[in-house]
Amino acid sequence: MIDAKSFPGRGQVAILRTRPETVLDDYDRLMQLCQYEQNLPQANDTLLKSSVAWHIWFPACSTAPWQLDGVIRALLRDGYAREKLIALHADTDDAGSRQGARNNRHALIQDHYGIHELQTNQAGVEWTRYEPTQPFAALDQMYPQGVYIPKAFYDKNVLHLPTMKTDAFTLVAGAMQNAYDGLWNAPRHWTRANRHDALVDLLQIQQDVHSGIFCVMDGTFAGEGPGPRALRPHVKNTILASSDPVALDAVSAKIMGIDPLRVRFIRHAHERGLGVGNPKEIKIIGDVELANENWHFEHDGDTFASWSEKQFERERWQPLLRSPFGARRHAASRAYHNLYWYPFVGARRAELALDTAWGKKYLQYSEGLPFNPGAADRTRLALLIGASVAAVAVLGVGAYLATQRGKARRAARHNDTMRRHRRASWRNHA
Repeated sequence: MIDAKSFPGRGQVAILRTRPETVLDDYDRLMQLCQYEQNLPQANDTLLKSSVAWHIWFPACSTAPWQLDGVIRALLRDGYAREKLIALHADTDDAGSRQGARNNRHALIQDHYGIHELQTNQAGVEWTRYEPTQPFAALDQMYPQGVYIPKAFYDKNVLHLPTMKTDAFTLVAGAMQNAYDGLWNAPRHWTRANRHDALVDLLQIQQDVHSGIFCVMDGTFAGEGPGPRALRPHVKNTILASSDPVALDAVSAKIMGIDPLRVRFIRHAHERGLGVGNPKEIKIIGDVELANENWHFEHDGDTFASWSEKQFERERWQPLLRSPFGARRHAASRAYHNLYWYPFVGARRAELALDTAWGKKYLQYSEGLPFNPGAADRTRLALLIGASVAAVAVLGVGAYLATQRGKARRAARHNDTMRRHRRASWRNHA
């Protein structure tokens, strides 16, 4: 259990500039600046929680391969046992973790170092009910039947590997949001109407069950716009680390041009004493000038998919979130991003990113593996539209034929009735 009021490095964030040629050593130096070993006791297993926000590679969207590589290399160099490092994966609503691990080159790096993995969505994972040590902000209302977490998480360290990006739903996506998948097995879409307080509760759970928490954030590519997927990537050559997820998210938000205390989950975590969210109270280690930059990232925009999802999060639509529709509506988001946004918008941005020094660094990890195989195929959308038009046409023809058959039956009944009337009239006349 972690004492939220006095853990080592509380309210401190390390930040450095980096470049592709030195990034692995820079990650080692960054972690040493934070004295990270104080928060990750070597006697305990350490969960490496990568971010896989999409099953394809897109800059700033998911954990960068050099980020995972640099962190594992630093841990092994400092004496952490290889068999005590565990790559943590979980399928999210919009991203398949196995395919995401391949396309983002996480699986290749894990295999290179011989790191085994834990898939929390697989059969055989034992889940146990978490009993809160202090009142929840929201989860007890969302899940009155209780919150269940993997039993294997207890008394293990967790090392989060988020990226620096804005988010269409929470303004920023960082260290606190990195725990949103994998930590619980409840329907996550039930929290959509109050994501911010759910993130605060998730941090409380982590501090109760883990033996240590540390976070390393990559901003070599930083993402602007309606993330976590539909981003405009920028080369920013920045890496950050902290044992305080609240402080790390606050500094990241401030650099991107967002007032951290305007971000509700940062402000509420700060008010509950789970970390430090006020930039005036955070100590910067490393490149102080970089920490004072303002990138003026646009962060209030929406895609059609995020706008639509926000409409269903309004109070009057809350019952829908707990209906079968709530779980299935993510299919629309997947269709939008996978069939339209990436092939027609994102693929060009990804290709331009490959021409940068960091893009070439990504290709060095590919070892001949295909780049986002099939993701840029525009014919899938054409086929879907064609199938939809064909289905509508078939339904239309079916409805027309059914109408005609109905008219024929009615006409036949009318003729039968008229014949009966005529026969009855003839009999009466006779």
